Amino acid sequence: MGNILEIKNLTVEYFSGNNEKVIRAVDNVSFCIKSGEIYALAGESGCGKSTLSKAITKLVFPSSGDILFEGKSIFNQKKDQKKEYPKCVQMVFQNPYSSLNPKMKINDILKEPLDINTSFSKIHKKALISNILDDVGLTDSVLELYPHEFSGGQRQRIAIARALILQPKLLIADEPVSALDASIQAQIINLLKDLKEKMNLTILFISHDLNVIRYVADRVGIMYFGKLVEENNVSDIFNFPKEEYTKTLLHSSPKLAI
Repeated sequence: MGNILEIKNLTVEYFSGNNEKVIRAVDNVSFCIKSGEIYALAGESGCGKSTLSKAITKLVFPSSGDILFEGKSIFNQKKDQKKEYPKCVQMVFQNPYSSLNPKMKINDILKEPLDINTSFSKIHKKALISNILDDVGLTDSVLELYPHEFSGGQRQRIAIARALILQPKLLIADEPVSALDASIQAQIINLLKDLKEKMNLTILFISHDLNVIRYVADRVGIMYFGKLVEENNVSDIFNFPKEEYTKTLLHSSPKLAI
């Protein structure tokens, strides 16, 4: 099983308003994600997890280092590769209410990625939308509704459907359940696991909650103040943590009933 993504000595810096202060959000981080696995990044808020995910999706650019997708740098792509990359890597955000356009009906939200990235016929697009809704446990009856007409869990299912409509190879799930009630968290986590198997996905799962990660992940990387301080398979992280920060996270996470 080869690597689908390689993070190499990645550093991402932000600058204050007057450019006098540098904030190093990601500090010389390196790790690999194997094709077909769920790799989790854990750590408290502000440790650099989300910034790293934004670098992978090219929403921010690194100060140094590189990111390789299927062996090729995402920052040195030819024109056709630049067009293909957004289809291959998609993200599900933390809060589905803020990540879905409140003025767009669900049909338009799901059709927009297809309109931008494909030349499929209307009939083909309609079939893809119907299929992906079925995959996330919804029906075509939602298509003429707006995001505010759904519960948080339903909105997150719609957000997942939007991310998967282009059939990406890598899905980045950035705190996808932290804004949901505990019982709904379990449903969404199980949905992601089922979709991973059904669609042969690779998932980068970002969370501050190690109990969620214990259930969903194959391997875990622990971030602290922008650095990757520990990495191992999920069993060893939970049974034989090496770093004091990892032990603190383990003891501070509430139990999740899945």
